[in-house]
Amino acid sequence: MPLSDELEKLEQLRARGVLSNDEFARAKQRLLETGPPPMPGAERLNALRRSREDRWLAGVCGGLADATGVESWLWRLAFTLLLFAGGAGVVVYALCWIFVPAE
Repeated sequence: MPLSDELEKLEQLRARGVLSNDEFARAKQRLLETGPPPMPGAERLNALRRSREDRWLAGVCGGLADATGVESWLWRLAFTLLLFAGGAGVVVYALCWIFVPAE
C-alpha cells in the first residue's frame, strides 16, 4: 500500500476519534521513518538498473544486489557457477548487460 494511503488511513482514524493527536503524530512519524513498504516483484524488476559504483565489468551484479538485497559477490559467484554449466552464465550476463539500463 502506498505511503499516501497509509497516511490517509491514519488521518481518518484521527478524524473519527480512534487516535488521539499524540498517537497520530507518533504513528505518522513511524511511517515516515520506515519509508515505503517493499515494492512488489514487477515494480522491483522495473527498478532494476546496472550499478555505476559496484561494478567489475558492466555493473549487472551490483544492480542485482541493489534490487534484491543479496550481496553482489553472491551474484558474481552465481554467474561464475553458471558459466561452468554450459556457458549459461555468460549468456544471462550478456543479456542483462544489453537489456538492463544503467543508473
